[in-house]
Amino acid sequence: MIFRSPYPDVVIPETTVTEYVLRGAERFAEKTALIDGPTGATTSYGELATTIRRAAGGLAARGFGKGDVLGIYSPNTVQYPVAFHGAAHAGGTVTTVNPHYTASELASQLSDAGARFLVTTSACLEKASEAAKQAGGIEEIFTFDDASGATPFSVLTDGAELEEGPEIDPGTDLVALPYSSGTTGGPKGVMLSHRNLVANMVQLDGAESLSRGLTEDDTVIAILPFFHIYGLLVIMNWALSNGARIVVLPRFELETFLGALQEHRVTYLHLVPPILLALAKHPIVDQYDLSSLDAINSGAAPMAEGLALAVEERLGCVVGQGYGLTETSPVTHHGPNQRRGQCPHASIGPSLPNTETQIIDVDSGAALGPGERGEVWIRGPQVMLGYLNRPDATAETLDEDGWLHTGDIGYVDENGYCYIVDRLKELIKYKGFQVAPAELEALLLTHPRIKDVAVVRSPDPEAGEVPKAFVVADGELSAEDVMNFVAEKVSSHKKIRRVEFVDEIPKSPAGKILRRVLIEREEEGRA
Repeated sequence: MIFRSPYPDVVIPETTVTEYVLRGAERFAEKTALIDGPTGATTSYGELATTIRRAAGGLAARGFGKGDVLGIYSPNTVQYPVAFHGAAHAGGTVTTVNPHYTASELASQLSDAGARFLVTTSACLEKASEAAKQAGGIEEIFTFDDASGATPFSVLTDGAELEEGPEIDPGTDLVALPYSSGTTGGPKGVMLSHRNLVANMVQLDGAESLSRGLTEDDTVIAILPFFHIYGLLVIMNWALSNGARIVVLPRFELETFLGALQEHRVTYLHLVPPILLALAKHPIVDQYDLSSLDAINSGAAPMAEGLALAVEERLGCVVGQGYGLTETSPVTHHGPNQRRGQCPHASIGPSLPNTETQIIDVDSGAALGPGERGEVWIRGPQVMLGYLNRPDATAETLDEDGWLHTGDIGYVDENGYCYIVDRLKELIKYKGFQVAPAELEALLLTHPRIKDVAVVRSPDPEAGEVPKAFVVADGELSAEDVMNFVAEKVSSHKKIRRVEFVDEIPKSPAGKILRRVLIEREEEGRA
């Protein structure tokens, strides 16, 4: 059984991602596109378009073009979209890198991607230089803040504009090469074409009959990293394609974030659950005027229903969640969020236009019907072309019929709304019964003394595996308190059997719990 989108199909234009993102640049020439959060400096749409074309010209003058790869190893900055689209307009591909990567991790990605140039900042330059030596093939390093020891990025933007880029086939030419572990294994280059990214923006616009879209009147804040596909596509590119203003912050600091929301009258937020948790529970939030905020969308990790309700009650806005993967550019589902109560908070909503969903039984491989749980498969124009130089990994994830096997467990209800239960590889098998960590985490976060939590499998000689909770507590709380709290609310096989108190839960920059870190730690401790 195939679950189809309730939205009409959209027409995906045959254009490059830069042409699509700058489609309104002439009309919005005098309008602010980017605001530098730390300094308040602004960049208009006209200035942005000109600077992008100049960056493309600077790169083209160095011989950069189709088939070449530019790495960006930097926190968020207003120059990030210039570097990305400068490379894209010149015909190249951009591999975005986590600025917290070590030199060896960076070198591995640069080498695998075949990067030719690298853009970074003074704070990252030492690691970038070491990585370039290790990787080989890096011809030049540029720094956004013109640090000594590298070429100032401004050199690229001081020259002539590249009016016309090389001929691009949107369906086959790559523009973005982010890295993802996918459902298994280590980081792999996710090959995303111009059409993949353009399609996802058009699909997001096409969901406006139920979901709140973005308009030129909106102000959003870029606190999620641009190196991650969520920040790159949904915040940076989609917002610019609709003429919105983006307040750019290099990192998340709660007071700075709240101050920016208040000062710039932000209307729409794209966040991850850890930030929502702060908005729900931190007392300092009450000191700021956030009345301009209309809607919040959560993504990248499961959002607990109670958490969404708490934020809505406190801030008076609508909170919904979407779903996607790096491999899907990223959005496949979006919960309708035009008004409160429109979509169940536990749901990721229906699929976007042109997007199909199947729920597959993990044992038999049979397609399941409404309400039945299995692995979520996705098919649509936003699905990646494959993993770079990894045909075996591609074949494991993307089948010959175009279905992407997400590795997530979920179901679709009678109304076509999808729910994600957990990761297939993260399910806990307690005496043969499947236990979903996300379900227990959502429950535990309703405890007033639990600030954050992660639940993982813990090896057990009798049960095989038992659920263990890693808890960040606020105030006095015992392991027995935690276990009793859960035991009163769940069936026997879902009970928390072990508890460990920690100072923080390890998470990725996108807010996903790094469950594998905790699982490895637990398995080593029980060995």
